[in-house]
Amino acid sequence: MIPRRNKGERRERREGASESRARLRDQYNGWLHHHRLSAADSLSRVLESPVASVLTWLVIGIALALPVGLDVALENFGRLGAQWESPAQISLFLQEEVSTDVATELAGGLATRADIAATRFISREEALEEFRTLSGFGDVLDSLDSNPLPHLILVSPADEAGAAALRQNLEGLPEVSEALLDMEWLQRLESLMVLSRRLVQAVGGLLVLGVVLILGNTIRLAIENRREEIVVVKLIGGSNAFVRRPFLYTGLWYGVGGGVFAAALVALSLWFLQQPVGELAALYDTDFRLEGLGVMGGLNLVILGGMLGLAGAWLAVARHLVRIEPH
Repeated sequence: MIPRRNKGERRERREGASESRARLRDQYNGWLHHHRLSAADSLSRVLESPVASVLTWLVIGIALALPVGLDVALENFGRLGAQWESPAQISLFLQEEVSTDVATELAGGLATRADIAATRFISREEALEEFRTLSGFGDVLDSLDSNPLPHLILVSPADEAGAAALRQNLEGLPEVSEALLDMEWLQRLESLMVLSRRLVQAVGGLLVLGVVLILGNTIRLAIENRREEIVVVKLIGGSNAFVRRPFLYTGLWYGVGGGVFAAALVALSLWFLQQPVGELAALYDTDFRLEGLGVMGGLNLVILGGMLGLAGAWLAVARHLVRIEPH
């Protein structure tokens, strides 16, 4: 048979459970209160030395702003390159002895091929006149004894994926002196962009590591300056987590401040370059303007700085705090 509990036993159980819940709530409130005190105390200690703190924030900001600024520059350059993109086109420069009638017939014959969408014939006279208009060297061109420009046929491939193979095929024609694929420079530009991004990522990784080491050394100095305080806290029963907490917040404030400085430096650099870039774009009849980080980009940079600050502080605390023990 299951023994029956009397009312006194049930009352003790209810009181014990209530006391346990109250104890957990008190522990949580104490933990939260200590977090607030640690955050406020760490911030006040950082602000007590404004010159040293600003220098630390500036070093972190420069280290973060360099890769971020280069990445923003590449993004803007990529947008500019996208505006230049045009359908693949092959320029066929004909032999000098090819007459206008033969060149016209060749252009018509090429237009009937299945792998060619369209052709356009530009005579050497038309090319010279266009060059005279665009270059402004009319007087120099008038002094020439003969027209140095060849006939030109512009070929639009039916399939851009096969443009390179088509160029090689057309270059083998006896009337063709040279065949150039106009998309090749864009492909080279794209390859250069990929290489540049890899370099920015490599430099960014090294600078991020440098930020973590800088913050770690800063927190190490803070630990050494408060060695006696740490010993006293451990003597009265303070745990490593209790002692660690203020230093983690110190690293957080340094990282957040460095992120704010980095966002400000990137924005200032873009503002400084905005006017000359706009004037250069106006010369090419385009309304291209530099785009910055934006609100979310700046916020992400501040968050990244805070995370790096926590990482540097954690590494420093994990290495140096365990060595400080009361004798």
